[in-house]
Amino acid sequence: MNYPFTAIVGQEKLKKALLLCAINPGIGGLLIQGDKGTAKSTAARALAKIVPPIVKIAHCRFNCAEHLPLEICEACQQAERTLQQVQVPFVNLPVGATEERVIGSLDLEGILTEKKKKFQPGLLAAVHQGILYIDEVNLLPDHLVDVLLDVAAMGENMIEREGLSLSHPSRFTLIGTMNPEEGQLRPQFLDRFGLMVNVEAPEEVIERTEVVRRRIAYENDPASFVQRWEASQADLQQRLLKAKQLLPAVQLHDDLLTLISELTTGLGVKSLRADIVMYKTAVTLAALDQRTAVTAEDVREAAILALAHRSRRSPMQSSASQQKRSPADQSPPETPPSTQHSPRNSAGQDVKEKQGSDERNSSFSEGSSVNDSGSANESPSANESESQPANESPSTGNASPENGNGEDHAGEQVFEPGMPVVLPLIEGLNSRSEQPGKRSAVPDTKRGAYIRPEPVKNAAHIAVDATVLHALQRNPAELDITMADLHQKQRKAKMSNLILFVVDASGSMAASKRMEAVKGTVLHLLKDAYQKRDTVGVIAFRGIAAQVLLHPTQNIEFAEEAMRSLPTGGRTPLPHALQTAVAVARQFSKDYHPILIILTDGKANVALEAEGDPWDQTLALAGQLKDMKIRSLVLNTASGFFNLNKAEELAVAMDAKYMSLHEVSPENLTPIVSQLL
Repeated sequence: MNYPFTAIVGQEKLKKALLLCAINPGIGGLLIQGDKGTAKSTAARALAKIVPPIVKIAHCRFNCAEHLPLEICEACQQAERTLQQVQVPFVNLPVGATEERVIGSLDLEGILTEKKKKFQPGLLAAVHQGILYIDEVNLLPDHLVDVLLDVAAMGENMIEREGLSLSHPSRFTLIGTMNPEEGQLRPQFLDRFGLMVNVEAPEEVIERTEVVRRRIAYENDPASFVQRWEASQADLQQRLLKAKQLLPAVQLHDDLLTLISELTTGLGVKSLRADIVMYKTAVTLAALDQRTAVTAEDVREAAILALAHRSRRSPMQSSASQQKRSPADQSPPETPPSTQHSPRNSAGQDVKEKQGSDERNSSFSEGSSVNDSGSANESPSANESESQPANESPSTGNASPENGNGEDHAGEQVFEPGMPVVLPLIEGLNSRSEQPGKRSAVPDTKRGAYIRPEPVKNAAHIAVDATVLHALQRNPAELDITMADLHQKQRKAKMSNLILFVVDASGSMAASKRMEAVKGTVLHLLKDAYQKRDTVGVIAFRGIAAQVLLHPTQNIEFAEEAMRSLPTGGRTPLPHALQTAVAVARQFSKDYHPILIILTDGKANVALEAEGDPWDQTLALAGQLKDMKIRSLVLNTASGFFNLNKAEELAVAMDAKYMSLHEVSPENLTPIVSQLL
């Protein structure tokens, strides 16, 4: 017995987004993001009880709809049709579901009783015309994400496996919940969600108290509690039904359509799906309010819901860029455009003003730098920045109570990325596929996509369907399974590469345009990582500590923003950086192939402990990375007289590939990284 939708306290934005998806499945579903215990799952499950019922062809295993004649299964096309009204399907897709359970599989009962192959429909058949709910959607295995992307795009589930060849319609509203602390979604999957809302626990004491009071009442007597809310549930269901009937009559002024596109382009949204979703959301908002004309306020509200996960903004922005306006702040006119200036001109002017302000805020003071000791100097020469000994004692005397990291933030510089330093091929490495979107395929009997059955003597995971079929082929008259009939499921899991950039951002990187070259090189590598669907992370080290600047993600835009805004200045805490790299690599080694790309001059001068030697600690941690057999590349950022070969020593201790960032030809950057991976 689900908790009533109308009994949920607060979370008005979440509830409205769910209602919009119920009225208009064409919006494309909803992603609910937030901390644990914020009613994400409760609200999603409660929605099923108030969604108006659907009409389906009776006895159809695929919930075929009479009003979609081009999407009717083969059986319904040939049979006499009778219709029935049923509650909207609500299907929960567990994170641990198998591919067979999702797309369908051989019907073993049919094989045993009728001695012929029959298809057993999966969850994608059961959810047609309904709601597919995925809790912790960001933890869904990649091979299931690929299946859902294909079906969501086509509206059809096509099965070509185990001797079966058929298809059936599968159109559904996708609702997913996730806690961003547990990982991000692939950008392709993220864009499939029409809307997104962030939910937080209420901060008001009265509201929190009421949440607990209602929950206690529900748990003590669920039946009585649900009965108390029956009237409000019925009223809301009628409201949704009226909105659904009114939806085809809702009109949107062409000027508002222009405004939609101006908002998406102004926020740097690449996907055209955003414009379409905003349009559908705006007309659905009008229908929900029983109106036949869309207003500018509907567009504004639609922008908040549809663009939150599509705008090209990063949580790693500087304080200046954090002042950028959200879609909510770019308010369209409150009255129809015909009575005001053209929305194109108005929105376009806002966008230009915002961009100009951002450019002014992002500029930095030139003529000052920070040397390795963390002190600010006026226009230091390259010699002054380079002259710091590599084994300088790890003094923290420059650390101030205010910032605690031994840096003078007033003297920091944020360098713009320069032209990438391009790396030549490294001999002796096996090249991986250059085709885009390829990961390392790893045989796995426990997880991954079910590729084919294979005969074995001792099966760890028996392919029951293939085993039974083999026995029947051998003796059609009687099912007599022997050891010779045993087949095992052969699976193949795709393991993504985790490319972890470890970037030296100390004061010595300000000399000779080193940081410009480093940023340009990393940004070039990030583009290649995006094409290969690799996961990336960034660790930066400066001052007296290392920081995970960007936790592992497949959102390359966040990674680019993190690199562009990375300041330079302070000392070189190289041991801290390697210690952080070890921790991150261990954390993600189960699901990823970690690869380290370290950009540094190797001049460690900050120890992990006050009495330790920075270089000795660096070598010890390099040995740990070697023992972990992590593929690594060390790029030496020092050059000429000031190159003390510390980076090369680091590469030897790590058993890593080594190159100098300043002694390579300007060609073939991507092949070297591809070969390393």
